[in-house]
Amino acid sequence: MRFIFCKILIVFLFIGPLANAQGFISEKKDSLDAGENIATGQIKIFQDSRIDTIIKKHIEYNRQQNGIEGYRVQVFFDAGNNSLNRATNVAEQFQLLFPGDTAYISFSEPYYKVRVGDFRTRLDAEGYLQQILPDYPNAFVIRDKINFPGFD
Repeated sequence: MRFIFCKILIVFLFIGPLANAQGFISEKKDSLDAGENIATGQIKIFQDSRIDTIIKKHIEYNRQQNGIEGYRVQVFFDAGNNSLNRATNVAEQFQLLFPGDTAYISFSEPYYKVRVGDFRTRLDAEGYLQQILPDYPNAFVIRDKINFPGFD
């Protein structure tokens, strides 16, 4: 009996301080929370002059780009004689069916292609594809350069 009592006493002696340490809460406050005045400083950046040149070239390159990476839905492509006429007819027909949307005709040898929409994400393009599938069952989503989206 005495042996068990000693074991229990030793366990409480070791567990007691550990349990007390977990309940400790610091009363120290951060100087930012107290609203004290904070000294301001200065940062000096030393960089190679070639970095400015690279940044200017990057800005100029982006200005020359005609769009950004995005998605369009391709509704037509054809090669051969009169393929430009057929592509133009498909684009005009699309404009009549969907007057709020734009159709783009492009040429990548030997194909004329008609692509529609300017979508930033594939999910948006897939949703639009579902809307036009009854009229264009062979349409599919393709990654393409798109026009910059307008601000709403």
